[in-house]
Amino acid sequence: MTAFQITITTAALFVLAVAGLLAAFTWWTARRIEAGLPPQGRFVEAGGVRFHVHEQGEGPALLLIHGLAGQMRHFTYGVTERLASQHRVVTLDRPGSGYSVRGEATPADLSTQAAAIAALIDTLQLGRPFVVGHSLGGAIALTLAVEHPQRVSGLALVAPLTHLPEDSEPPAAFKALTIASPWLRKLFAWTLAVPGSIAKREAVLGQVFGPDPVPRDFATRGGGLLALRPSHFIAASVDLQAVPERLPAIVERYGELRVPVSVLFGRKDRILDWQRNGQALVDKVGGATLKLVNGGHMLPVTDPESTAGFIAEAAQHVRQEV
Repeated sequence: MTAFQITITTAALFVLAVAGLLAAFTWWTARRIEAGLPPQGRFVEAGGVRFHVHEQGEGPALLLIHGLAGQMRHFTYGVTERLASQHRVVTLDRPGSGYSVRGEATPADLSTQAAAIAALIDTLQLGRPFVVGHSLGGAIALTLAVEHPQRVSGLALVAPLTHLPEDSEPPAAFKALTIASPWLRKLFAWTLAVPGSIAKREAVLGQVFGPDPVPRDFATRGGGLLALRPSHFIAASVDLQAVPERLPAIVERYGELRVPVSVLFGRKDRILDWQRNGQALVDKVGGATLKLVNGGHMLPVTDPESTAGFIAEAAQHVRQEV
């Protein structure tokens, strides 16, 4: 073996050793997080997905759908308890997110996720629930209302994604999720994603939450640590890259919506622009309303009282119409 071959072999072994150490660290981190933040609810099979579902209260059903790279704790942080006195509040982990599991071959596009949630509505016997969607959850709630109108009585959308960005570029906080190759995405998730997320935590959370401060207990009570698991990174990456497949077609059908639609947005949202994603939706949907508040993108966590009040008022308006 030549000196060059020895050098190459040594370098390859070093890279493999480092990758192995990073994978072990990732596995250890994920197990520690899951032990500290176990599932909050129960598991329900519906639409080819093993949904993790949390329920509180009794009364007219509310169904809450979280956003990209999130999970149900974004709502259980402070919103659900404020609604449970008058509603049956059902919060879910979207397919692949949190503790919900979808098959590796199951598509992540908006229509597939909406169809799975429609099946969950039937399985839980929710009738026509009032549906709440935050961020990407807003796009899925809209898809549910457009493609399964018989499953939805109304929509309350909090900082919803409703249109693709003009430059087709995701926010800087989500750049790492744009890895297109499945094997490279998995390799990154099991090696560099966790240390990279830890190193860039302040910058990423500053954009996602800003200008609002990040609550000190967001990592635990808000479930922020759950995003450090490789399965969560992979699901979020697949979700983000699947959005363009269906969102333009759903946008073309907004005019078909015949259920009440209420939208809440923070004026200083650093993830989604309120004019392109709030006002533009309201302009396309007859009778839809837009409420602007001072704040950023993570209103369910940073201002759960106002968010819950907005949802309750919108749901009450629907019940009065019925």
